[in-house]
Amino acid sequence: MSLFRIRCHNAGRTARPAALAASLCLSAIFLPSLGLAVDDPVSPSPPPPAEAREVRAQLTPRYSTTLSSELAGSITSLPVREGQSFSAGDTLVTMDCTSHDARLAQADAQLRRNERKARALRLLDQRGATSKLEHDLAQIDVAAAQAERDLVAADVARCTIAAPFAGSIAALAVKNYQYVPAGEPIVTILSDQELEAEMLVPSRWLPWLAKDARVSLHVDELGRDFPLVVDRIAANIDPVSQSVKVFARVDGNFPALLPGMSGLARFFFPEARGSR
Repeated sequence: MSLFRIRCHNAGRTARPAALAASLCLSAIFLPSLGLAVDDPVSPSPPPPAEAREVRAQLTPRYSTTLSSELAGSITSLPVREGQSFSAGDTLVTMDCTSHDARLAQADAQLRRNERKARALRLLDQRGATSKLEHDLAQIDVAAAQAERDLVAADVARCTIAAPFAGSIAALAVKNYQYVPAGEPIVTILSDQELEAEMLVPSRWLPWLAKDARVSLHVDELGRDFPLVVDRIAANIDPVSQSVKVFARVDGNFPALLPGMSGLARFFFPEARGSR
């Protein structure tokens, strides 16, 4: 208490207003008696008990997409079926490309014609039999023909839809020989080799939850436990449910796991491992 008296005495001797000095004295006297420490850091509450560290989780593919037709036309080949696996680069859909192939042949012919004309004008220009302007215009025609040829070649490439990654066919929206307009969804694919668990956890877990945290997922469909590792945590918290989305990757290769399976995920916090 002597220290507090000295502080009050010193505060009274300063040039500060009397009210401020009195406020400082009262704070120094009563805050310690109330057990309050202004400068002490706020320590986090203990982690939730073992029975409260479980949430529902669902397995989702890391890569999934719906491939659509970029051109209007008829499907001439559909070599895949639902549930069938494929490798990256495999042909999934082939469309009728007759008109585009004809346009490409026409563009090739026009390009060759302009190139021959440009070569002839270059020789004439070297001999002084034509103007340089004629030769420059011929070179411009060659560049325009090349651009037109590349444009048609791009359309021809769109006649074939290849797999962007390895996976399986989730759904087919069309049938063989069917006509589809441009932009029509054709096939939905997903990667069943890289799965991750998606879950919502209470936001109060954030002080202990971090990347690479261990998680055990009990899959209802299989009745088995599988190891997971936290891969990333969402950047925002839902203020209504006070929850945050967490993604955990499957730690290992388990062919039995399929997208859509769900179960109970149990988290292992560092405090829990040290209390054994």
